[in-house]
Amino acid sequence: MIVGAMWQIFRMNDVYYFHDLIKQLTDWGYQEGTTLFGFGYDFRQSNRLSEHMEKFKAKLVSMYKASGGKKADIISHSMGGILVKSFLALHHDFFEQYVNSWIAVAAPFQGAPGFIMDCLLTGVEFVKGWQRQLFVAKWSMHQLLIECPSVYELMASEDFTWTDPPELRLWRKQTEENGEPDPDSPSVLERYGPKDYLQVMSAALRGNTMNYNGAIIPTPMNTEILKWAEKTRRILQIAELPSSVKFYNIVGTSNDTPFHTCYGSKESPIDQITDILNLEADFSFVDGDGTVPLESSMTL
Repeated sequence: MIVGAMWQIFRMNDVYYFHDLIKQLTDWGYQEGTTLFGFGYDFRQSNRLSEHMEKFKAKLVSMYKASGGKKADIISHSMGGILVKSFLALHHDFFEQYVNSWIAVAAPFQGAPGFIMDCLLTGVEFVKGWQRQLFVAKWSMHQLLIECPSVYELMASEDFTWTDPPELRLWRKQTEENGEPDPDSPSVLERYGPKDYLQVMSAALRGNTMNYNGAIIPTPMNTEILKWAEKTRRILQIAELPSSVKFYNIVGTSNDTPFHTCYGSKESPIDQITDILNLEADFSFVDGDGTVPLESSMTL
């Protein structure tokens, strides 16, 4: 079974990112509906959404019957790995009963810190230049993503022991006693780790709004979704592979991958925290697949 969310559908070179794999499997003799199955799902929803979990359970049962009582070999891609891990944590015995092996490809097991932080603060732009006119605008994507539980679930894990914890970095002007920026003071680089930057992000998004048919609608960081995502991370921590299930982890490497996220510069520091929403991020990169750091994908 191939598991994948429709997350990268917006990138032109990734529209058919499962096509070659499916073709290769069918060339090897796998037959759709008998020995080859797919499981797609709405990437916007939580990876542990009960509806997803029940459909995944039903898919495993139907595959078992269609294949004549054979356990499934699962191939998950990217965020699909988080869905499978959620199912493993919540339905361990069922997973053991129906799964023979699991191949995870580029799974953000510990999050995708730089990419996701910038998505939540400023949105995401999949193409540059004239092609931007053919896709959803960066700010429109921002209004969508800020209400997506799955995006919050891909924030950097607070409990993982990072070699170098991901940071939100801000070049800011020092403030006077009245709280206003001091134009004559030197700029200061502030650093916030995974346990601290949520407060900064919430402050930056506090006044965020969207215009819907002329009505101005507040769209701050969604605290209820954030609580849900924090519970998801706690659930993922209890996932434990059954000894009978073979696990293969394929990771992406040799690509610059966003990790630390910085707004402002020493020469042009931020006046107000809300200025972040109108700035381009300056990333510090680590090794990975371009979105998921190698360190994140290597640790189930």
